[in-house]
Amino acid sequence: MSIPPMYGPAFDADPYPAYDWLRRNAPVTRIPLPGCEAWLVTRYEDAVTALTHPSLAKDPERGSPEWRAASLGLPLDHRPSLARHMINADQPDHPRLRRLVSAAFTPRRIAGLRERAQELTDGLLAAMAGKDEVDLIADLAYPLPIAIICDLLGVPEADRATFHRHASVIDSAAASEVEEIGKATDALELFLADLVASKRTHPGDDLLTELVRRPDITPDELTSTAFLLLIAGHETTVALIGNGMLALLRHPEQLAAVRADPESLPDVIDEMLRYDGPVRNATWRFPTEPVTIGGQEMLPGEPILVALLAANRDPAVFPDPDAFTPGRIGEPHLAFGRGPHYCIGAALAKIEGEAAIGSLLRRFPDLTLATPPEELTWWPSAIMRGLFTLPVRLNETAKETAKETAKETGLGPGSGSP
Repeated sequence: MSIPPMYGPAFDADPYPAYDWLRRNAPVTRIPLPGCEAWLVTRYEDAVTALTHPSLAKDPERGSPEWRAASLGLPLDHRPSLARHMINADQPDHPRLRRLVSAAFTPRRIAGLRERAQELTDGLLAAMAGKDEVDLIADLAYPLPIAIICDLLGVPEADRATFHRHASVIDSAAASEVEEIGKATDALELFLADLVASKRTHPGDDLLTELVRRPDITPDELTSTAFLLLIAGHETTVALIGNGMLALLRHPEQLAAVRADPESLPDVIDEMLRYDGPVRNATWRFPTEPVTIGGQEMLPGEPILVALLAANRDPAVFPDPDAFTPGRIGEPHLAFGRGPHYCIGAALAKIEGEAAIGSLLRRFPDLTLATPPEELTWWPSAIMRGLFTLPVRLNETAKETAKETAKETGLGPGSGSP
């Protein structure tokens, strides 16, 4: 019994048939990767077990020699100055690093970030006005979260284009593009070293300055945490906005419903995360002792990927899982993970998604896809799921022309016509 292809443009465009086959026939199975094999977990119940299992470590040094030689860690985890962050940490370092970063997500700061997200969104939408067609990825989904996370960390305006250029490679590159990822990571390593040095001599009112002042964080942990926040702090939201808007535009009845009832937007965002979330696979895990999940024994060091996209469409948990149905009741989705490594920026991603998508629907109520969905291209990343572009027509010209025609013919609102 051979598993379906788990790579290539066709899989990237629609991985769900392959995941369905795996859930039914090989729910926990070994898959080939460049240079090694890994376990892939696809059922919801098994995914929760893996995400919360105390014997599955996150430290890349726990990985097998074959996995480490394959350089599949993100971002090629032989760089200690970028790899010593909370995602790659276990007890006792993980809770310590998580507490340091949690200061960025207090209710007071989140409220300020909500206002900032709305302000930035309004400006980005104003820049779109008057255009026939725009790319929602380049014109909205990327610039919004990058501005927010750069504000949060105190990245100077003059340096943000440089960060964006290198980060976009890491966001969307395939695991096999080792050289490209390596160059981008090297550039970001230098970028962050300069940024940290600047904060020491010119402190600001930002999270990175706060971290620089802390005595309980090492130099490598500091630059690694900054790297994690800059990359993970924007890429999830980029994909959430892009994937979510595509789902809405492909489901006109749900699009009409959220336009008619804007208060339902949080439920719509939540279903976007379940239906076609921004994270394909949770980041790597490694057994520290023999572990059995889904009837399969996993030995120490063997790399494990939890397929969040597959788990979020498990029919044992989500009735009619391939339907886009906001307002579902039942088990929560796993788009942001589960357990101690649950995404610390989940609330911020939702805030940015609500600001971007809600404002977009209000400002351009008639927007439509400008490209057939099957012609869109998806990131080949083993971890993230997102679109390279999402062209849409704003249809403002047609709307304004209709208004002018109505005025000229006397058939507009208030004309007395039936």
